[in-house]
Amino acid sequence: MDWQATRPGETCAALPDRQDAHLVFIGRLRTPFASRDQCPRRGDAENGPICRVEVDELWRAALTGIDGFEELDLLYWMHLARRDLVTQTPRGGQPLGTFALRSPVRPNPIALSRVKLLGVENDALLVRGLDCVDGTPLLDIKPHHCRHASSVVERRHASA
Repeated sequence: MDWQATRPGETCAALPDRQDAHLVFIGRLRTPFASRDQCPRRGDAENGPICRVEVDELWRAALTGIDGFEELDLLYWMHLARRDLVTQTPRGGQPLGTFALRSPVRPNPIALSRVKLLGVENDALLVRGLDCVDGTPLLDIKPHHCRHASSVVERRHASA
């Protein structure tokens, strides 16, 4: 499929010259998907393939304690996606605004996947639930539920 082609009903915007933010990639996602055509529409945290979340050496100490979580939210940069579509026509559908879709094509192609943590290695996490191309840049890793936040809430309720 030609991912740069527009479909009937799609419109584009000229991208601004300025850049508002500086992002730091903290690693890469390793999946069995060599192209966008091979990626599933949504990752499967129960039955999907085992994938590696490779974390750059600078950030590996930030993984301390992550093994205590079952689910993680991964934020990543869809580096192959177009960034200029304002409206899109999903396959077999009617044109919709980009912000009404979960398409990777968006002004800031940031994706979020909830994954199941299977294991922790020195330089990587083993997970299920990714739906991105192999080598996709990693932006952030967050526990789905943070124990610290829930313990703060529990202490507030206990003292009330």
